[in-house]
Amino acid sequence: MSKPSENPKAPRRLAAILAADIAGYSALMGADEARTVRDLKDHFAVVLPMISDHGGRVIDTAGDGILAEFGSVVNAVECAAAIQKAMASRNAVFEDVRQMRFRIGINIGDVIHDEARLYGDGVNVAARLEAVAEPGGICISGAAYEQVRNKLSLHVADLGLQHLKNIAEPVRIYRILTPPPVTPAQAKPLLALPDKPSIAVLPFANLSSHPEQEYLVDGIVNDIITELSRFSELFVIARNSSFQYKGKAIDVRQVGRELGVRYVLEGSVRQKSDRIRISAQLIDAATGAHRWAERYDRTLEGVFAVQDEVVRTIVPILAAHVRMAEIERTRAKPPSSWQAYDYYLKAVDAYVAWVRSFAVDHLYEARRLLQRSLAIDPSYARSYAVVANTYMAVWFNPVDRDFLNPDALDQAHRFARRAIEIDPNLPEAHAQLGFALMARHELDASIAAFERANALNPNFVNWQFGYALIRAGDPRRAIDVTNAYMRLDPFCVPFASSILGSAHYMLKEYAQALPLLRDCVSRSPNMRAGHIMLAATYAQMDKLEEAQVAVAEVMRIGPKDTISGSSRSMIKFKNPDDDQHFFDGLRKAGLPE
Repeated sequence: MSKPSENPKAPRRLAAILAADIAGYSALMGADEARTVRDLKDHFAVVLPMISDHGGRVIDTAGDGILAEFGSVVNAVECAAAIQKAMASRNAVFEDVRQMRFRIGINIGDVIHDEARLYGDGVNVAARLEAVAEPGGICISGAAYEQVRNKLSLHVADLGLQHLKNIAEPVRIYRILTPPPVTPAQAKPLLALPDKPSIAVLPFANLSSHPEQEYLVDGIVNDIITELSRFSELFVIARNSSFQYKGKAIDVRQVGRELGVRYVLEGSVRQKSDRIRISAQLIDAATGAHRWAERYDRTLEGVFAVQDEVVRTIVPILAAHVRMAEIERTRAKPPSSWQAYDYYLKAVDAYVAWVRSFAVDHLYEARRLLQRSLAIDPSYARSYAVVANTYMAVWFNPVDRDFLNPDALDQAHRFARRAIEIDPNLPEAHAQLGFALMARHELDASIAAFERANALNPNFVNWQFGYALIRAGDPRRAIDVTNAYMRLDPFCVPFASSILGSAHYMLKEYAQALPLLRDCVSRSPNMRAGHIMLAATYAQMDKLEEAQVAVAEVMRIGPKDTISGSSRSMIKFKNPDDDQHFFDGLRKAGLPE
């Protein structure tokens, strides 16, 4: 630690110091510097405001580290726990090797304030405690613990007196156990099994020697989920929730309890040269018993036939009365070449990254890959559907004015129509048409398109349907539909919270809307629509300071954002009173006209 300038009058004060840094940050930078920097900025956008929310002040954010000062140890510890909880939630969408875990140390002591910096053993001890903490953990000094032991309900482990580097006297250290042990009364209630055969398809293990083939493995699993979901006789958990277990050691019985399903499908993929081997096994999640297992060896050109075989074998086990005609109907038209499908899978991977980060580079990449896919196979409906989605993404989230063009909405509509022309039974295409029609203010046609998607695939999850229902003046149904989707996708994306929060706002149920919208922006800090609805909700609750903070986030994402701009991209409502209610909230919040 550097020392303050020689100034006998440098002010001293007692302060609680929080020191944090990312465990293994150098290794993350070495593996992928650009992505690590981008991910860190996204995490800091969520974490740093939490410090001020808990009455603290950020002193320094050099590299991956954070140094903050609090007037209260209680506030500092509560802030640390909130940060670790938020990071645990954010890390859930990253593969293990890309997760960022803070180590946090907290101390209370005498510090010297010299211009914009803090010095002294109070700071030094906090930094050493941070080094002792485990990734994702919190360590506090004995002095800090004495201040909070009777004020907070903490579960701690006493690590005893320890000698810390460059600290003269040993320091008693306590490790805060986060999250605290869950009692039976606090445990999340088990999801009831549906009244029809239910299944979760877990991410397959990539046994290939090339880690970069991960997208191919994920794409095969995604296709199996999609194909199984077409059967109205089955209840199939959405990809988002299944993939929460990616890269983790799992107990299928626990998975069954957490997702509320009877069966779990797991497997592996091994690619060598131009051949691929897919192994799959179906397990009864209640007992752990294996019900079926099979292995498929094919050339890459035959991967589509492999997927059909997997579906045809699993379905009779789960629903013996599924008709052969239904099986035939589920076979999506494969692209004419492996290369076109390969580009499609990579594009989906890039689009998922956009949903997670709202970084426009991912949309550029998805669009580029889809163009390559369609250049090889101009009749591949699924690629057209995702292209439509990329145009709708920038229509609603104008994060890059060069990327957005005046014809984006028309192009989205055209590509969705083209996908339906090629494959009238593709649910994704009808859902994207519904989204585009909503933006064109053709709300009755939009609802009909979404309902057609659901009729084709009762297990198809598309959160945009909820937005359409809200715009059409049916927020109660939007809540029902979104809750049904959340049962299919228990680890739902932030859009779910945004839809539910928006629906409660339109019903003037602001107290119910607020926690949902705050959850949305904490999980997706660059989601413009979430901040807009949060600002309006705060304003309607007369929380004007909080509303202004939310507006500042809107302006951070879109510096030229205005109420008139929101009128265009947030869509007019079918009911003029709903329009007035929505924009009244934005005006109260202070969004520029």
